[in-house]
Amino acid sequence: MSAAALRARYMGDTVATASPQQLLVMLYDRLALDLERAQTALGGGDHAEASRQLLHAQDIVTELHTSLKVELWDGGPRLAALYTWLGTELVNANIKRDVNRVASCRQVVEPLRDAWRQAAASLTVSTA
Repeated sequence: MSAAALRARYMGDTVATASPQQLLVMLYDRLALDLERAQTALGGGDHAEASRQLLHAQDIVTELHTSLKVELWDGGPRLAALYTWLGTELVNANIKRDVNRVASCRQVVEPLRDAWRQAAASLTVSTA
């Protein structure tokens, strides 16, 4: 089995066995990585790579938005509005090749990722 096939199998197993909170952190980790890569690609003039990364980031934001159950907590509607804003910013960043919009998205996503990671870790500790 090739290294790529082994990696794909490992990732598939990791996702299949992850808890909901771990899946959320994985999505945020990948979203932050996509934004970092897009920002680097735009800065280097690689518009095709930036577009690939931004499209993947848009897919993640769409998944986060559609899986959000806004009625379950008071912050739900605000988070839904934030996902709407992120999606719009990512589309505009891609169309306009705007590295500043990507940077703005990173400034929002990275603290959220860190907060979700911390929440998931505390939930794991409290249930252990």
